[in-house]
Amino acid sequence: MEVNVQEELQIYRLVPIASPDDPHWENRPPQGEVIVRARSTGDARLVANSAELDFTDVDALPAEGTSTDMASPFRSEKLYTVILDDSGKYPNAGERGVVEGLVRVDTIVSTQLD
Repeated sequence: MEVNVQEELQIYRLVPIASPDDPHWENRPPQGEVIVRARSTGDARLVANSAELDFTDVDALPAEGTSTDMASPFRSEKLYTVILDDSGKYPNAGERGVVEGLVRVDTIVSTQLD
């Protein structure tokens, strides 16, 4: 008999903590606050990161090992903090993903010429 256990998700807020002129931003512009539904604080960072455009989505083939996932500002504890949101404004029930906020997809530009 197969048991279908639904995973328990929480609402997390990813809040920028570095000033806009902080050198840790490098070529990654601040994206503002993002609210996600995720399994944990670490998973919240991955959820926000996965909503960004990756180099493999634009130019590189996945086998080329040129992913830009690790460069996401959402993964940096110096740029973003993750806070559990227990305000009740957003339901915990639902799919894992971004609930509110804008995750920019224009941070990677294709090098291919048309």
